[in-house]
Amino acid sequence: MAKETLAAVGPRLRDLRQQRDLILTQVAETTGISVSTLSRLESGTRKPTLELLLPLAKAYQVSLDDLVDAPETGDPRVRSRPIVRNGRTHVPLSRRPGGLQAFKTIIGADEPEHTEQKTHEGYEWLYVLSGKVRLLLGEHEVLLEPGEVAEFDTRLPHLVLNGGTEPAEMISIFGPQGERVHVRARTTGRSE
Repeated sequence: MAKETLAAVGPRLRDLRQQRDLILTQVAETTGISVSTLSRLESGTRKPTLELLLPLAKAYQVSLDDLVDAPETGDPRVRSRPIVRNGRTHVPLSRRPGGLQAFKTIIGADEPEHTEQKTHEGYEWLYVLSGKVRLLLGEHEVLLEPGEVAEFDTRLPHLVLNGGTEPAEMISIFGPQGERVHVRARTTGRSE
């Protein structure tokens, strides 16, 4: 690792821990790394090693490349930076401002319980990839499992939660002006 990359790892580790509202002892219990070593890594007085970074990447649910902010390697694919908020990781899948926006969302199993349903303009479509997703729509509650889809007007009070004991992953497509996803299947007639 380049010297500049190594120097930036400590502050990045501290930011990830603070974003997840964790204290050093919790990270130490999860990773098996001592509190003093974690503190020295975050302050930059301990040189990060692969042996230390691998359990931290797993604990923070980020790739090792993202943890050390590794430079791109000439790969032509677009790599979106994940957005971590309230115990969730959102990976933007579209770059178009306005219009339909797509995200992959990972909801941790240990996410803090949210209770307040929100409303806003728009329309949302969810597809569960893994785990279970609990969807609250007003007074209704739906448990979605892998392969299941839900769509709803976001002007209805709604809340999306993890519905199981494992992390849940889903794809969501959101239309801020109420655009809906249109699924079309056309059959072609055969002449006999």
